[in-house]
Amino acid sequence: MSSPTAPARRIPDHGRPLWRRVLLTREMAIVALLVIVAVVAMSTIRGFGQPITLTFLLLDVTPILLIALPMTLVMVTGEIDLSVGSMVGLSSVVTGALVQMHVPFGLAALAALIVGLVGGAFNGLLVTAVGLPSLAVTIGTLALFRGIAVGILGTTAVTDFPSEWRALAQANIHGTTIPYIMFPFAILLAIFAVLLHLTPFGRGIYAIGLSKDAARFSGVHVDRTKLILFVLSGLVAAFAGIFYTLRFGSARGDNATGLELQVIAAVVLGGVSVFGGRGRLYGVVAAVLLIGTLSSALRLANVTSDVINIITGVLLIVSVVAASVLNWLQNRRRRPKQSPPAVAVTTAG
Repeated sequence: MSSPTAPARRIPDHGRPLWRRVLLTREMAIVALLVIVAVVAMSTIRGFGQPITLTFLLLDVTPILLIALPMTLVMVTGEIDLSVGSMVGLSSVVTGALVQMHVPFGLAALAALIVGLVGGAFNGLLVTAVGLPSLAVTIGTLALFRGIAVGILGTTAVTDFPSEWRALAQANIHGTTIPYIMFPFAILLAIFAVLLHLTPFGRGIYAIGLSKDAARFSGVHVDRTKLILFVLSGLVAAFAGIFYTLRFGSARGDNATGLELQVIAAVVLGGVSVFGGRGRLYGVVAAVLLIGTLSSALRLANVTSDVINIITGVLLIVSVVAASVLNWLQNRRRRPKQSPPAVAVTTAG
């Protein structure tokens, strides 16, 4: 007679319900805060709800939106790229210098993109092949790229760009208040979202951020992945530099100074861990729009730039501290409770 077999245990796919995994996240908190700030600004600040405000808001945050896409992937691996602001300035100068030499704008822009690709590969090789920390490498190339940019043009500025290209950079989609630059941004957003969230390459990025050694033993090409991400970072920063040049109609060696700090602040505020292994692109996009909306609203309210920087810094610090506190509380809840030690009872004979 055969013994009855126990029913097979079914292990759930996730430890929490879907609605909690979707809604109760740091990224959704940023999205909710963005909506609240926008609604409050439109109802209390005169002129914020005008269509032209949305146009200038999107034009202002576009360089940050573009660079934040590859920066998110880089920081998920536990690395960082501080040279992106200088690469924006260098690509702007390369474009301006070539246009000044009567090179067609299309070829000048292509040369700037190649410079961004080479600069990103240089960063990636120093990090992967040489084994240097990305923080030290990109601090060095931040100064290097900026120095080359200033050395090419000095204190002069190039402003004679083709009017049709400048108009295209500032034009809106017909019948809307959305600039045309949102088209390439939407394409890049879709590419990076699929790459990070829906491919084995993206899962390898998260694995590297959680544990580089474990990822390598799991078959992830750690060095190759990081090199590709640094190349993408330099390439997209160069593209942002071309747009920056057309947007303001000027190529200068000091263009986009300090932009890298705004990008990193937005990425961290959007839920990407500074230690790697965590982050989602929609949270980063929402954080960029939140910072841009807050800055635009405060400027319309006649708040000085220094106060705006202070408010942005406080918001970033609060978000980092809140994330650390939430992680501590979650770890405390998951920790198994220790049962009290057993006490031996003896009986008298």
